[in-house]
Amino acid sequence: MKRALVTGGSGGIGAAICRRLAADGLHVIVHANSRLPQARKLAAEISAAGAAAQAVAFDVTDRARTGAALEELLAGGPIQVVVNNAGIHDDAVMPAMKPGQWSRVIDVSLNGFFNVTQPLLLPMMATRWGRVISISSVAALTGNRGQSNYAAAKAGLHGATKSLAIELASRGVTVNAVAPGIIATAMTEGVFPKEKIEQLVPMKRAGTPEEVAALVGFLASEQASYISGQIISINGGMF
Repeated sequence: MKRALVTGGSGGIGAAICRRLAADGLHVIVHANSRLPQARKLAAEISAAGAAAQAVAFDVTDRARTGAALEELLAGGPIQVVVNNAGIHDDAVMPAMKPGQWSRVIDVSLNGFFNVTQPLLLPMMATRWGRVISISSVAALTGNRGQSNYAAAKAGLHGATKSLAIELASRGVTVNAVAPGIIATAMTEGVFPKEKIEQLVPMKRAGTPEEVAALVGFLASEQASYISGQIISINGGMF
């Protein structure tokens, strides 16, 4: 059974991805940082449904602790699917943005991508099969007021995705990014009222975490073996 690690797996989109990958027959490792009880609850729910899951906690910005946690996981065999979903918002227009706001957001989304993905690559490559999928954002493609830090971090993932895809193409490992638009989660609730969504989104509705998870599930499948180096938007036709 192939194993999949989903960072930020206890959140709205992350949990949907974990459920989808488990339903597709993967052993899912649900990652959390401060939300380990939620990750354990989700892993138990997946296991109770007859699939395989476990929970793990570490701070993706702490390279040493992340490396130690991954080394322990790799003792059980390679992780062939990694979904880099961990990310945070700390919004402010740049003239008022504090250095810490910039650094924290970059550290989680971009440095966290490196800290988690890099140690998994050699074991993954040795199997001649793997999937690296990163969750980006429409903000990385269009920009968004008050999110220069978030947009920069996610746009950085795009460049890393394209470069890594070239490096791993001959080893049977695909590397892609998914860029959601407005998705109905606890994070967006209250931020995007119905009227605003209808104004911004041609489809006149928010997407669902399950729709994002379905795309991730496809990219993690055998059927997506010739898709690599792509940034795929899922945003209801926003642009």
